[in-house]
Amino acid sequence: MTDQPEKMDLTSLDISAEKRRQLRHLFPSAFSETQNAAGDLVESVDFEKLKAELGTFTDLFEARPERYGMDWPGKKDCMKLIQQPTVATLKPCREESINFDETENLFIEGDNLEVLKLLQKSYYGKVKMIYIDPPYNTGKEFIYPDKYSETLDTYLSYAGLADDEGRKFATNTPSEGRFHTKWLNMMYPRLYLARNLLKEDGIIVVSIDDVENNNLHSMLNDVFGDENSLATLVWDRNRKNDAKFFSVGHEYMVIFAKNKQLLVENGIKFRESKEGIDEVKEFYEKLKQRHGNDWDQIQLEWRNYFRNLPDSDPRKKLGRFSKINSQGPYRDDGDISWPGGGGPKYDVEHPITKQVCKKPKGGWVYSTPERFWEEVKSGCVVFGPDETTLPRQCRFAFDSEGQVMPSVFYSYAQTATLEFVNLMEGRVFENPKNWKDIRRLVRYLCDPFDIVLDFFAGSCSTAHAVFDLNIGGDSNRKFIMVQLPEPCDENSEAFKAGYKTIADIGKERICRVIKKIEAERAAKEKENAAKLPGMYKELPALDIGFKVLKLDRSNFKVWDGSDPHASEVTIAKQLELFVDHINPKASQEDILYELLLKSGFMPTEEVERLDLAGKTVFSIAEGALLICLEDDITRDLIDGIAKAEPMQFICLDKGFKGNDQLKANAVQTFAARNQGREKAEQIVFRTV
Repeated sequence: MTDQPEKMDLTSLDISAEKRRQLRHLFPSAFSETQNAAGDLVESVDFEKLKAELGTFTDLFEARPERYGMDWPGKKDCMKLIQQPTVATLKPCREESINFDETENLFIEGDNLEVLKLLQKSYYGKVKMIYIDPPYNTGKEFIYPDKYSETLDTYLSYAGLADDEGRKFATNTPSEGRFHTKWLNMMYPRLYLARNLLKEDGIIVVSIDDVENNNLHSMLNDVFGDENSLATLVWDRNRKNDAKFFSVGHEYMVIFAKNKQLLVENGIKFRESKEGIDEVKEFYEKLKQRHGNDWDQIQLEWRNYFRNLPDSDPRKKLGRFSKINSQGPYRDDGDISWPGGGGPKYDVEHPITKQVCKKPKGGWVYSTPERFWEEVKSGCVVFGPDETTLPRQCRFAFDSEGQVMPSVFYSYAQTATLEFVNLMEGRVFENPKNWKDIRRLVRYLCDPFDIVLDFFAGSCSTAHAVFDLNIGGDSNRKFIMVQLPEPCDENSEAFKAGYKTIADIGKERICRVIKKIEAERAAKEKENAAKLPGMYKELPALDIGFKVLKLDRSNFKVWDGSDPHASEVTIAKQLELFVDHINPKASQEDILYELLLKSGFMPTEEVERLDLAGKTVFSIAEGALLICLEDDITRDLIDGIAKAEPMQFICLDKGFKGNDQLKANAVQTFAARNQGREKAEQIVFRTV
């Protein structure tokens, strides 16, 4: 047993190692040990055994057969980029956040590729829905990292966080717009990493236009599997009267599941409320308050309400539920026969005449008489005046489980733009996505406490949508917005209004939405208090904050062993890192958030400051992770930590001040605590 603690891994999740782990779990016999060039034993994959297990064994040395799939120049580089961990970090920014310590919402400023890598450990398999509206390949500029091997350095230079002339984010120029390679190279790694973050029942929705629609489908087939395609929605947005041939005013939303078969096996059905149902229900409740159990008067006013609605109003269709009883508005014209015919034809006695009722030609829709009378008892079957009239199914307006979302929509883009301009007091962003459209999708696809990710956040319409859904108080969906600090053009309205970057616009929009919600809730509380003096209850708590994190270099100087031919001078410089490997400019909170993120904890976890043995210890997730950043580790502190029994304990290596005996004693203390425990329950002790 070693007398040294485990060293903290300061890189993001190793994607290729994780895939090998998953493969090893499925096919352990396909893994063996071989010697590398240095003579060391290393794990390797026996592809012959793997093919045999898969039932596709062929001659290992035969030429690769032609196969169906998508390929383009640069795809191999994409795969290398995916597998390259990042040593970046996300630094907290309290001054730009709202309710920093309480909120579970995130706004992350940085290159989304690096950010997606950093989220792998803490959000792997935890996001329910991803919505993105990536840059379209229109022949105009879209920004992407210029060099595969320099994403972090390129970003830092681009964002003004490093002085490094010559490194910039490249753009797709008009002359290159007709080619697809750059767009594919930009999108593929991001989609690949995004899939890892989805829950097994998770969904991704991608907005796109005609230019890259086919390529997007092919990429999603490649990353998710074509068997997981759910739908392509057509979003009719604008008419273009200046078009030469056809007025193409639509966009698409391509939707894939991470595991469609799981949705089928679990009986998952997506449903949404009928359009206008909430307003109609509110009107019905007012009628009941006004007239009590006078159903005739309620029915009269109910019918007049729908009669006066214009035909274009979506509520008009609900007027078909024109009758009212104690169970609510209903219609009793439902067909009671077995679909397609061939149903049972048992006798049903009329409750008044006591004679056998007329039978439907196709047989009863209910399989047995017992089932039929259960539906009668629940009010879902009504009889005619006598046995000569066929009974009918009765459907209630407010009992429906909802309806399936259609695949074609109309969304008036100018309305969305006008709402955005009014909120922001200026046209500071071109073509913002309609937050109400996104709200509809989030409500349709997500449960009330799910996480929604948008890593091309733009003006943050997705955050606006999530906040609005949570206002009712019966849900607490969380969002993660990721946006590159793309500079605003100096001639733009945004720049003139004081916004330096697109990220600034997104953050300001979230702030304004929060202020609007707070004002509306305050007014509602005041109104309720006036109506119900002495009985008033406060509105339910609502998370209307967001925590800002910014992509930056690690707070630790990390050993770079990537060059096997490094000179003695280079190696000497690397060794100097271990004298003091912590960035002197890094704050304690910067270090804390890097360690919790790279330990696999969400940066939204509650952080509590504790005093243990006279030392400050940070407790994350109710003590699951304990971090001590003190420069002086003591035996009493180690004993206190061991007694607290966290899942993980991390401290600074320099805190032992070269006292190897104290460090060895610490290792032994935790080993003693772990004695006889399952591996998953053992305390992990790391230093950094």
